[in-house]
Amino acid sequence: MIDDRILYEDNHLIAVNKLPGELSQGDKTGDVSIIDDVKDYLKRKYDKKGNVYLGLPHRLDRPTSGVILFAKTDKALSRLSESFRKGEVDKSYYAIVLERPEKDSARLINYLVRDEKRNISVSYPREVRNSQKAVLSYRLIAQSDRYYLLDVNLETGRHHQIRSQLKAVGLHIKGDLKYGAPRSNRDGGICLHSRRISFLHPVRKEMVEIIAPLPDSDIWPVFKERFDSDLEK
Repeated sequence: MIDDRILYEDNHLIAVNKLPGELSQGDKTGDVSIIDDVKDYLKRKYDKKGNVYLGLPHRLDRPTSGVILFAKTDKALSRLSESFRKGEVDKSYYAIVLERPEKDSARLINYLVRDEKRNISVSYPREVRNSQKAVLSYRLIAQSDRYYLLDVNLETGRHHQIRSQLKAVGLHIKGDLKYGAPRSNRDGGICLHSRRISFLHPVRKEMVEIIAPLPDSDIWPVFKERFDSDLEK
């Protein structure tokens, strides 16, 4: 049931804590997506008889977990999509990487080229043909015996941006075989979590901040204490 993963809901929006391995929306695999599950939830909760409208203003990669936001109305979708396009939505992620960063904090600027055939994005240090500028900042906020927890803030929203840019500086996200990790995670996901999203509500014009709890799987519980302390700040 998706009911216990609802992070935020009002008349215009609904946000859910996506699990690793869940599709944001349907694809050629035919697997059930989280948008299907949210529609079913809304049908049950509000006893809707016909089709349920649900818009998706952004996406998370299938192996990524965390906050995913949906619009219940066309007006909310249109305004939210524009906010995402303009970079007005503040998005931060937690990433568990295998290597200690050379710098404890840095701002990375790369130019990404999407390889459709392999479904990856390749990072370049300078602009090349068909590239898109990608910018993120990270901070090292915790570490265990073998792993390092980064707080990553996106300034742009590109295909596989965090995964590609971190790889470009020698950092590999735990479980991310596609971008160089040596082993997969048992749950089929990667240790990249959409931790927080902050935005101006498209109708009420108030700031909204939504925070997703960490997954219970894999190495995440090791860092839960740090995560909880962040919430108290």
